[in-house]
Amino acid sequence: MYSLLLAIIYIAFISLGLPDSLLGSGWPVMYGQLGVPISYAGIITMIIAGGTIVSSLMSDKMTRKLGAGLVTAISVAMTAAALFGFSVSRSFILLCIWAIPYGLGAGGVDAALNNYVALHYASRHMSWLHCFWGVGAAISPYIMGYCLTRGYGWSSGYRSVSILQIVLTAILFISLPLWKKNGSSNKTDAVSLSLRAAVRIKGVKLVLIAFFGYCALESTAGLWASSYLVEYRGIDSETAARFASLFFIGITFGRFISGFIAEKLGDKVLIRLGTVVIILGILMIIIPAGFDQLALAGLVVIGLGCAPVYPSIIHSTPANFGEENSQAIIGIQMASAYTGTTFMPPLFGFIADNINIGLYPVYLLVFAILMLTMTEWLNKVIAENSAFYSK
Repeated sequence: MYSLLLAIIYIAFISLGLPDSLLGSGWPVMYGQLGVPISYAGIITMIIAGGTIVSSLMSDKMTRKLGAGLVTAISVAMTAAALFGFSVSRSFILLCIWAIPYGLGAGGVDAALNNYVALHYASRHMSWLHCFWGVGAAISPYIMGYCLTRGYGWSSGYRSVSILQIVLTAILFISLPLWKKNGSSNKTDAVSLSLRAAVRIKGVKLVLIAFFGYCALESTAGLWASSYLVEYRGIDSETAARFASLFFIGITFGRFISGFIAEKLGDKVLIRLGTVVIILGILMIIIPAGFDQLALAGLVVIGLGCAPVYPSIIHSTPANFGEENSQAIIGIQMASAYTGTTFMPPLFGFIADNINIGLYPVYLLVFAILMLTMTEWLNKVIAENSAFYSK
């Protein structure tokens, strides 16, 4: 039962990654047919991000009331319905309306499953879980591309993924007894932790800033890599696009490898090691023109460094702040993550337009140093708390 449920959770995280790449791969065709400017994709992503932040902050209350299994099933059902809504929409306004349940569902799955795995499974499974998210995010562009090249249109791309999500929703509802048999439904009558109370716990503010910094770095690195290589380094667009994609492959492959060493090294060491590797990769990019191959390799190194950080921060939450507080704190961490992902890449876009796109590695370095500072400070706070309570 334990292994079967874990397999279902892995599949659920593939489904979580599936919708994330659809808009980007379909938008070049969508915006023309909808009769809107290309920049309007940002409006849809902002609405989705807003929904994920709201549902992440509500995750503690919902999970305590309904249990992790039911919250996951309902959230995937909402995402499936939203994707189907996208497939039948013929106006930008309808896309914006369907983006609301789209974001709410995604945030619910993310927070509930991350906490569930952090509580009930070993660290290696958290790394592999997020590796499977990368698999989902990599598959969906191929689905959209197939539908577009075969003349089925972007609507068919969304419809295909919605069907996959509907099948998964059925599997999740059927599997609900497994969550209860494992004694891990997470349903409890205890009072949920308020946002104010959670943030006041020692060290929580530090991990929120660290998580914000990490997600700001990862999303900015991925979004602006090609533009930096082409506009500032003078590298041809095909080579730049290939190495930018290797950044994401580095994250996915790195998480697969991290799973094999996670138990031996532990979350704290993995976070520290990953952050140091990120900084090394950024320094490789900063090296002046004439060393373009080193800069290209630096993107891959940053991806490999990013790999263990996100899963390890999540997995360490119950140990750092207590199992009874982990769902609330992970929900807030998700909200902090989505905030960094949503607002920091556009901020760099403003910097690139008005100052210089060459500041790309410097911008990344600021967040990397912020991460390292906050996580090391957090380690010190947790150690002091443990020493205090052990007396």
